[in-house]
Amino acid sequence: MGKPTGFLEYERKDEKYVKVEKRLKHYKEFTIPLKEEKLKEQGARCMDCGIPFCHSGCPLGNLIPDFNDKVYKGRWKEAAEILHATNNFPEFTGRLCPAPCEEACVLGINEDPVSIENIEKNIVETAFEEGWITAQPPKVRTNKKVAVIGSGPAGLAAAQQLNRAGHYVTVFERDEKVGGLLRYGIPDFKMEKNIIDRRLEILTEEGIEFKTNAHVGKNVSVETIKADFDAILLCGGATVRRDIPIKGNHLSGVHQAMDFLKLNNQYVDGLVDFDDVISAEDKNVIVIGGGDTGSDCIGTSNRHGAKSVTNFEILTKPTKGRPAHQPWPYWPMRLKTTSSHEEGVERFFSISTKEFIGDKNGNVVGLKTIEVEWIFKEGERPQLVELPNTEKKWDCDLVLLALGFTGAEKTLSDQFGLEMDFKTNIKATTKDYATSVKGIFTAGDMRRGQSLIVWAISEGRQAAHHVDTFLMGRSNLPLKDDNDLPRV
Repeated sequence: MGKPTGFLEYERKDEKYVKVEKRLKHYKEFTIPLKEEKLKEQGARCMDCGIPFCHSGCPLGNLIPDFNDKVYKGRWKEAAEILHATNNFPEFTGRLCPAPCEEACVLGINEDPVSIENIEKNIVETAFEEGWITAQPPKVRTNKKVAVIGSGPAGLAAAQQLNRAGHYVTVFERDEKVGGLLRYGIPDFKMEKNIIDRRLEILTEEGIEFKTNAHVGKNVSVETIKADFDAILLCGGATVRRDIPIKGNHLSGVHQAMDFLKLNNQYVDGLVDFDDVISAEDKNVIVIGGGDTGSDCIGTSNRHGAKSVTNFEILTKPTKGRPAHQPWPYWPMRLKTTSSHEEGVERFFSISTKEFIGDKNGNVVGLKTIEVEWIFKEGERPQLVELPNTEKKWDCDLVLLALGFTGAEKTLSDQFGLEMDFKTNIKATTKDYATSVKGIFTAGDMRRGQSLIVWAISEGRQAAHHVDTFLMGRSNLPLKDDNDLPRV
């Protein structure tokens, strides 16, 4: 815990943002860090709550009260060691996680919760600045070879854990650079890509081999992978994008959000020219989908210089407070207003798109919507009802579909001969993360479906334990027990 009376003495303080008009001129991160003394005060707010529900709120089982206490006492190196005991990449989660730990914080019952995520980010950033995070290659090698397919957070976490166990690990990435959606889905204004690159340097020094432009099942044969490796771990993510099957969805100017975001990230990285991106400059943009990807599209469109940005969400507008049917410490579906929303957007809820309208040249020039209502009956699936006389036409030049993902691509499952579940994910359970084919495992979104970065890291770590056990008969890699607490 922090200071015994800290939660009574200090209010929650969050990082402030650079003003909108300044940050829209670039793609860099724009948070203004708190001074060290203020961070210590935030660590001091951690209570002696008896049962730290933040542990169970965090999929990684991070030892949150322990590192909060070290921050309060100014013992940053010890805080970094505690944090890395359960989390391979706190620099990712400290920027991108929605912080379920904070929703489970005991202080959050009747006060603002401890600012756990920001404390986490500052711990790891201090550790990098001080040079405490260095390569730790294994002292002994097992001569076992493991292929990790996919270099997102699940694949990277699993690769580091398996390398620590002494195995020779090769990570295959189909894109030109490592990182998966961390690199190509997350805009730089939320996480600059040098944050990934500095960690990759350490992983490479530790002995992990990375092969890019290596699309297993296409330009790298499945048979070669099976012949060359003793175990295979699939971490390719849930990459099949949800479409909107309505009239006009083929029109020029209707794009998937991930195509829009990936090209822009490549532009920021200097890999393509701005002429090659899907530009929102001087356009009336409509983003369909109210989640994080939709928010990323909003922030990127505003940086392009969009004429207007409008956001549609088919679900009912959430409440600002915790809903009654989602009590503490469960994750609540609150109204989320991101920094991108604050930069300029008009948001509409309970609205469904019915048709895209095109001109004679096949370009989108508008769309039609209708307002909807959700009917909830106990024991039944929610029903979507269209409200009569609520049709409306909207002018637009660019439509971005941020509708999420439906599951994993079938290329790998078909060629490896793996079973899929009813959600079109590769079938495996958390018992051992093993697929239907011996020696092949899966973790992250490819197994569980579209989820959070923190879940991907957790699954990568857990799967690594079971791959190690498969290869060696036992494993010393950490594994969370049935109570969701880490066993290290």
